[in-house]
Amino acid sequence: MNKNGKTTNIFLSGVGGQGTILASNILAEIFLKAGYDVKKAEVHGMAQRGGDVTTHFRFGKKVYSPLIKYGDVDFLLSFEELEALRYINWVKPEGKILINRQQIFPPAVSLGNMAYPGDAEKTFKKYFKDNIRMIDGQGVAKQLGNAQAANVVLVGAFSNFFPDVKETAWIDAIKGLLAPKLHDLNVKAFYEGRKAL
Repeated sequence: MNKNGKTTNIFLSGVGGQGTILASNILAEIFLKAGYDVKKAEVHGMAQRGGDVTTHFRFGKKVYSPLIKYGDVDFLLSFEELEALRYINWVKPEGKILINRQQIFPPAVSLGNMAYPGDAEKTFKKYFKDNIRMIDGQGVAKQLGNAQAANVVLVGAFSNFFPDVKETAWIDAIKGLLAPKLHDLNVKAFYEGRKAL
């Protein structure tokens, strides 16, 4: 992982209320503690109204800017299918993609002014072959008793892309950012997500 000093670019996309910011904060804890320089920039948009939320996240030996160049994303972590499609062109041809199987209709779709885009998985597989993974993060979280834990389910699945990071490091980061009463649920969510990929 970054043994050659190269900066790794992770782009997170989702909709307000899905917990994308918490997910990026967990990543920041992980890679800072691993000794990397970390930079991130968040765009909240109209997050409270279900608008898109994105985070540029970069780590490496030395990172000079938090912003990822167009077409230079190594990993796309998307919490909603349309938000994944919105940023498909940002991903390198060899990039890896993890998408949550959830569709949140924007106002234009809800009002019937446009149709929700087709099969995100099919579109991504056309360009990225076997580098695309999709999981039902919300479904897994609901089975655990709280749909709001879907973001940590996604983090658990995403952790598989970084085998050099110990499981305990992820758990420590999750516990460090959440209230103690939420620890048990989110630790379970992490492990279920890890198994789901």
